[in-house]
Amino acid sequence: MSILSLIIKREFIAKVRNKSFIVMTFLSPLLIVGMSFLIGYLANMNKGEITKIAIHDEAGILKADFKNSKETLYVDLSGMPLKLAKDTASKNYEGLIYVPKVSNSLELVDKVEYISDDSPSMEHIMEMEDVIDNQLTKNNLTALGFDNNKIEKAKTNASIHLSKFSGENSIKGLNEIKIGIGSVFGYLIMMFIIIYGNFVMRSVIEEKTSRIIEIIISSVKPFQLMMGKIIGNSLAGILQFAIWAILGIVLMLGVSSFFGVQPGAVQSLDPNVMQAAQSEFGSVQTYIREIWNLPIGLLVSCFIIYFIGGYFLYSSFYAAIGAAVDSETDSQQFLLPIIMPLMLGVYVGFFTVMDDPHGTVATVFSMIPLTSPIVMLMRIPFGVPVWQLVLSITLLFGTFIGVVWFASKIYRVGILMYGKKPTWRELYKWLKY
Repeated sequence: MSILSLIIKREFIAKVRNKSFIVMTFLSPLLIVGMSFLIGYLANMNKGEITKIAIHDEAGILKADFKNSKETLYVDLSGMPLKLAKDTASKNYEGLIYVPKVSNSLELVDKVEYISDDSPSMEHIMEMEDVIDNQLTKNNLTALGFDNNKIEKAKTNASIHLSKFSGENSIKGLNEIKIGIGSVFGYLIMMFIIIYGNFVMRSVIEEKTSRIIEIIISSVKPFQLMMGKIIGNSLAGILQFAIWAILGIVLMLGVSSFFGVQPGAVQSLDPNVMQAAQSEFGSVQTYIREIWNLPIGLLVSCFIIYFIGGYFLYSSFYAAIGAAVDSETDSQQFLLPIIMPLMLGVYVGFFTVMDDPHGTVATVFSMIPLTSPIVMLMRIPFGVPVWQLVLSITLLFGTFIGVVWFASKIYRVGILMYGKKPTWRELYKWLKY
């Protein structure tokens, strides 16, 4: 046990004293925040620009229905000949909406053209189609003898009030918040497994290629060396995550204090607050309050548990691969089968948990050890029965023990193999030794 402790200590100290580890531990949160602001800035950078679009309406039916907005300015060129309007629009406008002259307005269903050298966005196309649909629908209703003014007055704009059985008010988009938070934790799990798993593999390859491993193996069992590397790197990862979590909580507390929301017990939202949520400030305040009501403590605890279990499980594969190959280039053929379950967990979790977090697909994949660290973390914000959590964690660590046994057999043979690229068949033979 003392030998294993020494190996763990050596791997942990070597990792946390690494300059890149120290820099990225404190720089990563700043980079994430900076990237968030940069994305927001780039998304809003072009919003102040006005897009000018010309209209040539020979039918005289639709030009009045294209309304100006903050982003779009429509200019009527119907008084010009079509050729002159095209020339003018090509030089001075984003595009030209051409409405041909027809005997019946119904013919405009598929005859309106948008002429432009640039491809319009799907959103812009849908907006133009909506304008055409609305006007032609009104014409149809008028032809059938209906009063459009009365129909417009009869229309309502319903807004469903959301609440819980406990009597507390809820907010719209809460499921999106839950899946967003769960996805962040799931992506962190995947990122940590890949990053720290590669650290283990590189460490094994470096020691193997420098022949230091031959000296180490003379006094240490291969299984102890493999477990020491896995545990040492996992402790370094947990330390890094703990620092990030503390910085995140400090940031969350700062944001909450700025908007006047205190974390703690669930507080009912009165109608006045719900009405205020329609404004930007009230919306932020309400959503921050709901985020604090989520099981953040359970999420963080399960993140650590699933990180340890998932990391141990996948790092066993990475250590075995590192022992089997002589360079990182040779390892590429073995990495794809390891990364694929992680990617599957992300996509299955994202596309199934949002629609049905307690459905069969989401539940099954949250139990399968290779995908459970990601999918289960996406399900936890929606509420997961305790027995499912216990079963999922038990299967994860039980599978880890089995995989470690198989990986150690590959590790103890491959760690002393040099000069030959292993195949899947040879790895299978090593399992029998």
